[in-house]
Amino acid sequence: MTEKPELRTDRLLLRGWRESDLAPWAAMNADPEVRRYFPGVLTQEESDASVARFQRDLMTRGWGWWAVEVRETGEFVGFTGLDPVEDELPVSGVEAGWRLARSAWGRGYATEAGRAVLEFGFDSLDLPEIVAITTATNLPSQAVMRRLGMTRDPADDFDDPTVPPGPLRPSVVYRRSRPLSG
Repeated sequence: MTEKPELRTDRLLLRGWRESDLAPWAAMNADPEVRRYFPGVLTQEESDASVARFQRDLMTRGWGWWAVEVRETGEFVGFTGLDPVEDELPVSGVEAGWRLARSAWGRGYATEAGRAVLEFGFDSLDLPEIVAITTATNLPSQAVMRRLGMTRDPADDFDDPTVPPGPLRPSVVYRRSRPLSG
């Protein structure tokens, strides 16, 4: 297998997935508070299948959803990365995202990881723009998007057809264009 990029920040390592990530990833996805802004929790099998997809994308494309590890301790704390927007959505492009274990909340990890992902997308992939999409009620994630310099145009907001009708369906879109080079 070809070695794919790992991204490093001051405190985090964004890396490929390991067998040892499966249990904590499944625990995160079974936590109703972590999955508060999603239609439901995931089973162990669904979590494992997502990791298989994530690792396959990293190996074939060289980018995707990376596992997030705290460099100082080696602790797995979630995921972040880039992925093409789903075809079913009325938005196109490449989406940045993140999900962290509750134990990692409030430490600035999502913003730190998000900065690394945006930099990779603009510098290594030469993307003209990166989007981030979340449910309209997910104010913590929207705060991260704003800290990353992303902006929202309410005209881009939509009802997500992949989510059952209800309070999680209204979605917001944040965007950031590639910075102009000096």
